[in-house]
Amino acid sequence: MSFHPPEPFRIKMVEPIKLIDKPEREKALKRAGYNIFGLNSDEVFIDLLTDSGTGAMSQDQWSGIMLGDESYAGARSYHRLTEAMNEIFGFKYFVPTHQGRAAENILCAVILKEGQYVPSNMHFDTTEGNIRARGGRPTNLVCEEAFCDDADIPFKGNMDLEKLENFINEIGVENIPLGMITITNNAGGGQPVSMENLRAVSKIYKKHKIPFFIDACRYAENSYFIKLREPGYENKSPLEIAQEIFSLADGATMSAKKDAIVNIGGFLATNDPDIFENVKNECILREGFITYGGLAGRDLDAIAVGLREGLEEDYLAYRLGQISYLVSELKKVGIPVIEPAGGHAVYINAGELLPHIPQAEFPGQALSVEMYREGAIRSVELGSVAFAYPDPDSGEMIYPELDLVRLALPRRTYTQSHLDYVIEVLGRIYEEKDKLSGYRIVKQPKLMRHFSAVFEPI
Repeated sequence: MSFHPPEPFRIKMVEPIKLIDKPEREKALKRAGYNIFGLNSDEVFIDLLTDSGTGAMSQDQWSGIMLGDESYAGARSYHRLTEAMNEIFGFKYFVPTHQGRAAENILCAVILKEGQYVPSNMHFDTTEGNIRARGGRPTNLVCEEAFCDDADIPFKGNMDLEKLENFINEIGVENIPLGMITITNNAGGGQPVSMENLRAVSKIYKKHKIPFFIDACRYAENSYFIKLREPGYENKSPLEIAQEIFSLADGATMSAKKDAIVNIGGFLATNDPDIFENVKNECILREGFITYGGLAGRDLDAIAVGLREGLEEDYLAYRLGQISYLVSELKKVGIPVIEPAGGHAVYINAGELLPHIPQAEFPGQALSVEMYREGAIRSVELGSVAFAYPDPDSGEMIYPELDLVRLALPRRTYTQSHLDYVIEVLGRIYEEKDKLSGYRIVKQPKLMRHFSAVFEPI
């Protein structure tokens, strides 16, 4: 059995968890409408629903919280965060927000009109939801390699440059108010984007005078992948690589709950003074004054520390090593996973594991429910529940290329024995996989249905 690098920390505080018995788990599933989001946390043994805001903060972050300045405007905490922002991202202007989707909402509010298109490699759920909520059309143009099984392709998150150029020429620049790219590519298996690709995407956007915004949730992990996999960057630090990445863009949105390792927070940054004027007004209206943006001062201090800690190489080696370990061991028990290993999560190809369940009956949902039923493990479906949508013109349901189940590892939280338990449970599920059946939706909202839809077994 392989091992990942040892944790570059000692455990200073623990939180008890409990494995409830199978009859209790079955009751919990029925009460939740077979939606894993509806489970109570004390009904979950290993929680891999998300890595967003679920990690363990460091002693320096907790120390920063005690230094928090809760002044309404111009707090010292804001200025400490500004120093970190300037050092890493280098954008001229930014506002804090309570999390990434708030930054996306503000950006869409000030720049997007109904019927306009926003290209990206692959939009994640909240980005897509915010664009659709404004009447926009999120468009995914990821490279074709993203959908193949070859484990030797280092940057499956890359944008397809030919598709992007053709799309811009077909739709027209006047119908594209901004272009984006997500690092790492969360919806496509947590796969990284190369610096070469980022540079080429930036060149295309700039040629057409389209503002280029990066969804930067996992910028540190993407930077480390570039260091490990892209020639010419092996001797650069993750910080230097991150600085180069953001020098290519006109702005960024970020959920700091990921690579800044905090429980709450985010930001929207831009180099455009006109955009920023509108952003300030929207921030004050929706989030709070521009120097706190819906956060307490102590949160700003925790983010300032976490942004830097997330770039530390020993932490990143351990972080990516955990994912690599889980990928390699799950393969041994027959579970099809997206390769190469991504940065923050393992992605199980539920469509391949459960080929007898059609997309309309949600194989990813079936697998995520069974993981909880069998082992009280909470994961998340990222397939036909999360990303299928009716075509705006024809009304025909459009399904994603892959039906995935994501096992997102909270940062600095679970040990190898927890991962071994996950492997054991999935091994048992594999042996009985042909007995699993699909689900139908009983009730759903118009947008982002995976958070609150109600299901029943077929």
